[in-house]
Amino acid sequence: MLRYLTAGESHGQALTGILDGIPAGLELSSELIDRQLQRRQMGYGRGDRMKIEHDQVEILSGIRYGITTGAPISLLIKNLDWENWIEKTSITPVSNPSEPLTMPRPGHADYAGVLKYHLTDIRTVIERASARETAMRVAIGAICRELLSQFDIRIASHVRRIGKVSATTKLTNYDVINSIADGSLVRCIDPNAEHQMIQEIDKCKLEGDTLGGEFEVISINVPIGLGSYVQADRRLDGQLAQAVMSIPAIKSVSIGDIEDGCLSGAQFHDQLNLTETGSIHRTSNHSGGIEGGISNGELIIIRAMMKPLASLRQSLRSIDLATNEPTQALKERSDVCAVPAASIVGEHVVAFVLAKELLAKIGGDSIAEMKCHFAAWGNRWDTFSSRD
Repeated sequence: MLRYLTAGESHGQALTGILDGIPAGLELSSELIDRQLQRRQMGYGRGDRMKIEHDQVEILSGIRYGITTGAPISLLIKNLDWENWIEKTSITPVSNPSEPLTMPRPGHADYAGVLKYHLTDIRTVIERASARETAMRVAIGAICRELLSQFDIRIASHVRRIGKVSATTKLTNYDVINSIADGSLVRCIDPNAEHQMIQEIDKCKLEGDTLGGEFEVISINVPIGLGSYVQADRRLDGQLAQAVMSIPAIKSVSIGDIEDGCLSGAQFHDQLNLTETGSIHRTSNHSGGIEGGISNGELIIIRAMMKPLASLRQSLRSIDLATNEPTQALKERSDVCAVPAASIVGEHVVAFVLAKELLAKIGGDSIAEMKCHFAAWGNRWDTFSSRD
């Protein structure tokens, strides 16, 4: 069973993670993970924090001579900004602790967090609830996507909308989406929309405001049969939706062309056809590659909507929890827009789910064993009549 845990605070010494269940025999390097961490740090509209951090992973266990051993893989990403926060985030008691923060920011976990954990300082909530934690999830997902690549399963993403500006360009060659998106300041494959998105971000920055938007994650060459309909928690669409929704600031997730849900069933559903060679194909993919909680062999297409970030330079109304008096919410350093970065995080949380389900389906304690099982599984599905 593939599983992971992360730990660490936004301005603490480091983020840590443990990924358990990766088979032995997978070639892996810190440089491979670092490339994905660098992609997460890109994007027009990021704040000053990204000028400080230059995320690099340290692999502490689970790999020998560049090859996974089958043991848990432990990872560490140092927070370079910790040097500026040693007193405020000290693990041990200090003689002059910082003044408690008591003015919760609307839209953050501040208010609910201090009540849930019976805290008196919002700083404690901010440190763990921060999206900084997603750097470790990208590192973990980078290992999972390398596992998926052994079976030619690939993942791409791009930004569909920022603020009121939507992309209209559509590509049919999904293998080039990442290369095009990564070349855009906002990870948008539509050059005209990219220019307008940048203008929107600049306008919001001057106003001390923030912007949200929508991104799309596409999984390519996912085989038929991942997930299951037999129990709710095994449905692939449910697992993917939960993974993407768990990214901070994501407020909605859809799979497939949900905007076409107003169509009739005859118009919406992806009908099956036979080719001249006898193989089955579909002329549409409105369901986004999943039917009945199971991957159906088509592209898995996930769309996520990110709300405007809740840390604004302009103050919002709040209540001082120490005095119970109206006040302005505290101001915390923040991005203006993080939709491009969120799309990269989206790729990697999806990679974890797909890798977990692939391992659950075919099994194997080593990559060699997995490939044998995968080949046998593929051969078994060549023709319907051969199944028993």
